[in-house]
Amino acid sequence: MATIGYARVSTSGQNLESQLEQLKSAACDKIYQETASGVKVDRPELAAMLDYCREGDTVTVCKLDRIARSTAHLLTIVDSLEKKGVAFKVLNINLNTSTPTGKLMLSMLAAIGQFEREMMLERQKEGVEIAKKAGKYTGRKATAKAQAGKVMELIQQGLTKQAVADTLNIGVASVYRIAKEAKTA
Repeated sequence: MATIGYARVSTSGQNLESQLEQLKSAACDKIYQETASGVKVDRPELAAMLDYCREGDTVTVCKLDRIARSTAHLLTIVDSLEKKGVAFKVLNINLNTSTPTGKLMLSMLAAIGQFEREMMLERQKEGVEIAKKAGKYTGRKATAKAQAGKVMELIQQGLTKQAVADTLNIGVASVYRIAKEAKTA
């Protein structure tokens, strides 16, 4: 029976130290750690941790959102742990799925977490729309299209499309698209 920790941050600019200290204090025998978005389902260290744990083990995380960002993904993870006879523990809310109350709380918290994320994305989308209407948000500049004249000039000089892409530091697909648009114009 082992206590297995899982720590995750979303970006390389974030730090795992706080989570690692908490997991060590929780007497974790082995700790898996990675830098990846919680929305991603195919995280290598998460997969390795889920494969490693055995009946009687306990998987421990510092916060619920460290292991999953959606209710469906969280419940899938917990269900697979349950089928293996592995308990799931969340330190900051003292949740333990080895009890019926813990299982109920987990489902409720996961739903709230997903709701919060969806609300945040909705607010972000609304903010972008407002900024676009005000002319303050124009999106990313089209780097390849801005060089369409140079692309066509290099193609007419006899360079291959790959050579044009390399010369202008743009994608070869963009070169093909610009050439195609020039033919139809």
